[in-house]
Amino acid sequence: MLAHFPLLLLILPVIILFLGIIADPEETHAVWYGMLNTLGIFELPELTDIERLTYAEKRHYFWFGEVEMAAILAGTFAAPVGIYMAGRTDASLAFIGAAILFLPLFVFLPKLIQRAMKADTDATIEAFGKNEQVKKVFWTFFISMAGLVLARVVDPATAQQIVGLITGMGG
Repeated sequence: MLAHFPLLLLILPVIILFLGIIADPEETHAVWYGMLNTLGIFELPELTDIERLTYAEKRHYFWFGEVEMAAILAGTFAAPVGIYMAGRTDASLAFIGAAILFLPLFVFLPKLIQRAMKADTDATIEAFGKNEQVKKVFWTFFISMAGLVLARVVDPATAQQIVGLITGMGG
């Protein structure tokens, strides 16, 4: 199984392990803080003054952690899409499609996660819950998706009976 993995996927954990062995604890912590910052769990102002001075010299490790986590997040979605597409089309087209998906996710997904972690969830839910247009869009989307699933799962005659019952036109 390992022989089929891309070489980069096999080398990357070895490099990270090697860096972890030879690095100082501050460097390892800087990488870890960068990874957590990408997920929106950690912010630099939470550090003490002494820690800020220590990690100011290790800024590139912090950036490495951010880039590494962004790549992991983007690859989590892009790799399965590329594998799925490879079974349906040419490998080069599948790679291009996965790369096109990977690049925006690499840039924007960490920023979305950070903003989501900072959002006041209760206020957002309350605002969207009171907005009638959002309710209409949600229920329209929900019903159309349920209809598509229903049409794929059951036979057409049963689906038509269920739709008739829901809309009040069937018996």
